Amino acid sequence: MPILPINEIENKAFDYVVVGGGTAGLTLAVRLSEDASKSVLCLEAGGANLNDPHILRPASWGSHFSNDQYDWNHKTVAQKSANGIQYAWPRGKGLGGSSAINFLCWTRPPAKEIDDIERLGNPGWNWKNLDASMKKLEGYIAPTEEIAKKRGLKVETWNHGTSGTLHHSFPGHFVGADQAVQDTLLNAGFKYAKDPLGGDPAGVYFSTQTVDSKTYTRSYSASAFYIPAQSRKNLTVTLDALVSRVVTEQVSGKANATAVEFLNGDKTYFVKVGREVILSAGALKSPQILELSGIGKKEVLDSVKIPVVVDLPGVGENLQEHIYTSVSFELKDDVPFDTVDLLRDTEAVTKHLKLHDEQKGLFTAGIMGFSFGPLQLHSKRADEIHETHIKKIEASKDKYPPGLYEQYQIQIQRLKDGAPGCEIVNVPGFFSFPNPPKPNKKYFTLLSAMNHQFSRGWTHVISKDPKIDPAYDPAYFSEDIDLQTFLECVKFVRSLAKIAPWSDMIVTVAEANPGPDCMTDEQLTEWLKKYMATTYHTAATCSMLPREKNGVVDPNLVVYGTSNIRVCDLSILPLHFAAHPQAAVYTFAARAADIIMGKA
Repeated sequence: MPILPINEIENKAFDYVVVGGGTAGLTLAVRLSEDASKSVLCLEAGGANLNDPHILRPASWGSHFSNDQYDWNHKTVAQKSANGIQYAWPRGKGLGGSSAINFLCWTRPPAKEIDDIERLGNPGWNWKNLDASMKKLEGYIAPTEEIAKKRGLKVETWNHGTSGTLHHSFPGHFVGADQAVQDTLLNAGFKYAKDPLGGDPAGVYFSTQTVDSKTYTRSYSASAFYIPAQSRKNLTVTLDALVSRVVTEQVSGKANATAVEFLNGDKTYFVKVGREVILSAGALKSPQILELSGIGKKEVLDSVKIPVVVDLPGVGENLQEHIYTSVSFELKDDVPFDTVDLLRDTEAVTKHLKLHDEQKGLFTAGIMGFSFGPLQLHSKRADEIHETHIKKIEASKDKYPPGLYEQYQIQIQRLKDGAPGCEIVNVPGFFSFPNPPKPNKKYFTLLSAMNHQFSRGWTHVISKDPKIDPAYDPAYFSEDIDLQTFLECVKFVRSLAKIAPWSDMIVTVAEANPGPDCMTDEQLTEWLKKYMATTYHTAATCSMLPREKNGVVDPNLVVYGTSNIRVCDLSILPLHFAAHPQAAVYTFAARAADIIMGKA
């Protein structure tokens, strides 16, 4: 069924109401609609943005940010341990959600870190089951043997699904600096990742991106799942519908959803719930909807005069983040390849837009170079930093909120096992602050990204008005290990400039940012805090944990204290992993569909 206006769904009943048409929500809605006997409604607060070249065209990283058509443009509260800075938190607005505006990175976590979900009290949530779900979803497009050999792609042992509609493939435009950086990391002590997309990503590797290489266009939840299924009579999508609360009634001691209230402009509308409501509004919005519905910590609800339906203290708590910063290097003028820096010139943009129509040129470039490793590969201070923090945790274990010490025990074991929590990402152009690029020069940027953060934050409503964002507090660097690890990893990235073959490809004074004036640890710390950013991977605000451990949903994703409200998005992940999460979120949606349909 095509997208329907509000007047055609108002006060009607649907078996399943999915709140949020993003990465998880749209995928889940389409999967649920495979049962033709069940009606499915997906409510999306943004617009359609379908067949939009600004979304479909690769190599447009960050171009959607702060644009009201594509980005909700959230912000954190001032960060106490980061000089009072408020950080921008971009999130996708419209069908596809953040899968429509992300950087297209396709990485998967270590199998052990997915198994940690099960270890924390969630039977069935393990690598084996989620990997099986992934293989059904994905449509991996392998490179030719000639391309793989020429580019050193090492895909001979890869085992991925090829029949699914969610495509991922290698970029068309290869940048020689990717190979130079990879070789340099090997010379610095890294190894090749054994099975980067199969559960063992530790090391260096080239990965795919969520692009259909037959057309070199973005493959995301709207194009991969919704568009092929939009003619189904039992699947309805409605846009510009900002959900304000789930209406419930008490049945046998539990809150039972009977309707979903949503806004369009200044008007309020309702749809009736036949069977279930599934919140898939993301880690920043799903907890807000729960709290607006009276489900959350009593003190929070009382503060904004929302009647308590379910006292559930874990809602909005346990917030975990990934962060990164960027170090850009100027390349020598005679390097035999182009970078996306060329696209700062309007004539070049026109030229490469035409080339993209032929599946050629810079708009077929991508982010493909990754390394994942423990701090020990980046710094001689690793053991000292870890030992200091472990002692702090053990001394404070009786002071932590319910469930946190159990998470920290797993994180400590990850440190001892050398888990690959420190990441380097290659970007084929200038992507850093504050110094601008020089005219007509080529750059290559290395992102230093932190994935195993110990700091825990929160998000809670500050108003009953759903149009007013909750407070978002990631509590950056509230645990010093996060700052110390970040600092050491950035120092390592800077040191690569002295190691061949990277040193042979860059100019003598190559570092544009942070630059030669930023040398001491104190200076570098200040630069980090000022110019770092979220990696857009906020998680765990509706954690899948036992209720007594501050959990919000059970292993079937049902919100505690309710009978028919579930959550499915990155907010359910109880402990963050070392990967860009879009692949995992798709598998969460697939498993949720199997659970709901009785197939798990």
